[in-house]
Parts: sequence; C-alpha cells; structure tokens
Amino acid sequence: MWGGPAHLDTFDPKPEAGQDYCGPLRTPIATNADGVRIGELLPELAKQADKYSIIRSMTHGQFGHETAAYLVQTGRMPGDRLVYPSVGAVVGLYKGYDHGYTGLIPPYIVMTQPLGRFSEAGFLGVRYKPFATGGDPGAQRFAVEGVVAPGISDQQQQERRNLLSKLNSLSKAMEGDQQIEALKHAEQQAYDLILGDAGKVFDLSQEKDDLRQSYGRNTFGQGCLVARRLIERGVKFVTINYGGWDTHKEHFQAMRRQLPNLDKGFSSLLKDLADHGLLDSTIVWWSGEFGRTPKVDWNSPWNGGRGHYGKVFSAVVAGGGFKGGHVVGSSDSHGEEVLDRPVYPVDLIGSMYTLLGIDPDGNLPHPLGEPAPITPPSPKASRWAGG
Repeated sequence: MWGGPAHLDTFDPKPEAGQDYCGPLRTPIATNADGVRIGELLPELAKQADKYSIIRSMTHGQFGHETAAYLVQTGRMPGDRLVYPSVGAVVGLYKGYDHGYTGLIPPYIVMTQPLGRFSEAGFLGVRYKPFATGGDPGAQRFAVEGVVAPGISDQQQQERRNLLSKLNSLSKAMEGDQQIEALKHAEQQAYDLILGDAGKVFDLSQEKDDLRQSYGRNTFGQGCLVARRLIERGVKFVTINYGGWDTHKEHFQAMRRQLPNLDKGFSSLLKDLADHGLLDSTIVWWSGEFGRTPKVDWNSPWNGGRGHYGKVFSAVVAGGGFKGGHVVGSSDSHGEEVLDRPVYPVDLIGSMYTLLGIDPDGNLPHPLGEPAPITPPSPKASRWAGG
C-alpha cells in the first residue's frame, strides 16, 4: 500500500478515541471472526476475516518513505554500505530458476510499477529484479510491457515475426553456430511469451465477467485477479503496488475512494485463492511502509489530513501456514503506541521465510564474499510464526 494506509481507518479502529482521531469513520463493523472489528468501509473483508490475521503492533519508528519502504521490504535499516534485496528478490533467489522454476514468466512480478524507493534486487543484481508489467490490468486490454504492444493485434505480431524470419539471412547463413542458436532460443521464448500460452496469463478476458466485477473494475482489483492467475501458473512472488495512501490532505475524502477498491480486490483475492485450492500454499501479505498519524490535523491547508507514522501500524497476513481469524498484538487506546507484543519488519519477514522453507538464519551470496545473513538480528528475541 504505497504511501502508508491509516491503521485507525482499516484494521485497528478506535471509535472511543473520538472525533480528533476517527473523524467521520467511527463505526467499526464486526467480522466473521469472534470479537474482531475492522473499519466500516471494509464490509467484504469483514466476511473473510476467518482467512486472515491482523497484526496491530507493527513498529519500526521510521517516518520517511524511503527508509520505511526499505525497512519493511528487507527487514534492515539502510546505510549498511550495500542495498540488500527485498523479500521478492530473496524468494526469487531460493525458489526461482536455480531451484526448479521453469516458467517463461519471471518468478518475481510487480504490478504495475516498482515503488522506486530502492532497487528491489539489491546486491543480488539484475537477474533478480522484478518484472514490472506496466500498463493497466483494468483496461480493455492489459498492455504488459514487452508482451502486449498497445494498438497491435496478435495477428499483426505474427505477421511481423514472419517478416523478421524472412529478412534474417544471418541466422540462416550461420545455422548451427552456438551463439546464433542461443539467440534463436531466446527469440523463440520471447515469442512464446508474446503469442503463446504463457502470455495469456495476463488476458483477463478469459475470466467470467461476474468474477471480474467481484474484484472491482479498477487497476487494483483487476491487478489482484492477475495475481491469482500468476500464482496459479506457479509464479513465486507477486507484488501489487496500490498508491494513493499518502493522505496529508483531505484524508477522509481519499478513504471514501481508496477503501472500497481495497475491500473488493483484497477480499475477492482471498476467496478466489481459497476456491482454487491455492490459499494454503500462498502467503498473502498486506502492508504499507508505515501507518498514518492517529490524530487528525483539521487545520488548513490539511483539512483533515494524516501524516506519516512509524511508531505503530497494522499489517495483514493470510494463507501459506498463517492462521486466520486472529489478532496479534495491540496498540494503545488512541493507536499511538504499541501496547502489547511489538512486531518488527524483520520478525514478520523471518516468519514468512520460515513458512516458505527459506532459512532466515542462512546467508545470501554477498558480492564481496562477506557474511550477509538473510535476516538481521531482530530487535526482540523471538519471531512470530502465526501461533
């Protein structure tokens, strides 16, 4: 959630805190998990709460986008001479091409644009960069970068390929040359992705209209549907970057737009993964880089805005070994401090690695041959693993 969603308006409501903290969103709703309430603009997620657990005591104390985004996605503070890889790149390293993955779709996908806050591959290098789709999955045709060319039909792509083949006299003259054969193999793979079955994973016209409607006909909702299709094809890590949460001004007007889209897309993803038998083997991780100030700034020019807040925020996890229907930790009565069981980014990341079969205490391949633990020491002694 690019920019940082407010915990009080999503998964840690505090109606008793009053107008200066809740604004107009002061009527949380019950969920299908006993005793668990969430924000009033998330009614569909309330019906799916038995599938996910809420961590209400996430903390790192950082208030800058760049530092917080790096910390939440790597478990580390910046400034350690090197940029460490994000969770997606680490999963790509240990679950990707060197470990049995054979798909033409890269194992680490970002929809639709990278955050741009840091290099997600870190010192692992370009091989582990995410493939950013570009385009808009909510458009009539999802123009995936390098796979679907805007304004060009599949027939035109095939005709271009045929023309290229006729003009490529060098390939014919040097048939059998190892370098030429390697290039031909790469070309074949590229066209298999563009014109073959692999690239059809991005074609949402193959899905029933009522399912697409349930996700929401918007970029985020349709991106969630693409994510399910990618996971179904064996892709190892998919990030959906949903911006619009950096609500310094007119926060509640923005929430009236953002939260219904989040509610439909996220809840449909959980249900759809479960319906396809994929939720038990797929971790779903919802988070921003931090939360937002619990106390609302009503003064001009903010007019009901919330600032950055890293002291305490919420995250949601589901599937892949995490239990559903639970709340982990708590914040105080105004959502300003961790009250119980602080969870740091490294704790959650380490738990996810453990569930994925990646040893969080192992070492990454460091470019200078130095020790590079997959996760750094935690600020607390123990990790939470969904218990």
